[in-house]
Order: sequence, then structure tokens, then C-alpha cells
Amino acid sequence: MIPKVIEMEKIVEQALLYDFYGELLNDHQKHIYEEFVLNDLSLSEIAEQEGISRQGVHDLIKRCNNILAGYEEKLHLVDKFISTKEKINRINQLANQLDKTKQTKKIEEIQKLSNQILEEF
Repeated sequence: MIPKVIEMEKIVEQALLYDFYGELLNDHQKHIYEEFVLNDLSLSEIAEQEGISRQGVHDLIKRCNNILAGYEEKLHLVDKFISTKEKINRINQLANQLDKTKQTKKIEEIQKLSNQILEEF
């Protein structure tokens, strides 16, 4: 049995990959993948809903995972996103540690900019 933490990490990874590269899948792939990953339907539920076999759904999900992972291997957009987000969080931590009595305007500007960057993601 897969521990829940590993299972959750896999779901988060699938969702992130889909957020970045999902538009590169065809409509049928997107629909099935969304039902499984985002709407948490089982393979059987999707198979019944779509009128295809459970194995067909499984194969399609596996193919989509491979396609999305392949895009990430080539483009590294998710890795860059996570790295940028970590750096911005570190900037915010450092800004909070500065002496606020002397640097208030600069700190506020740093925090405003870093928050704007985070919102753009």
C-alpha cells in the first residue's frame, strides 16, 4: 500500500504538470485527465461515464503522465516555477528580518514586488 504522503505528492505533481502543460494535450486527453486528477474520479467511474474500458482509461492516464513529464524534462517550467517561488519566499523572510524602523519603505517595496511576482504565478 502506498503511504498517503507519497500519494498526495503524486497528485500535486500531476496537477502542477497539468497546469503548465495541459493545454498541449488534445481535448479527449484533457477531459479524461481532468476527471482523474482534478475531479478525483476512479478509473471505473470514468470508464462508465465515457463508455470505454477501465484499462483504456488507465492507459490514457499513463500516456498523459508520460507526455506531461516529457514536456517538463525538456522545458523545466515547473522546476523554474518552484525555484522562483522559493527564492521569493526567502526574500520575504529576509525583508522581515531587517530593521523595520530604518528601512520601512524599502521593505514594503520589496514585499510588494515579491507578492506581485507570486500573484502572477
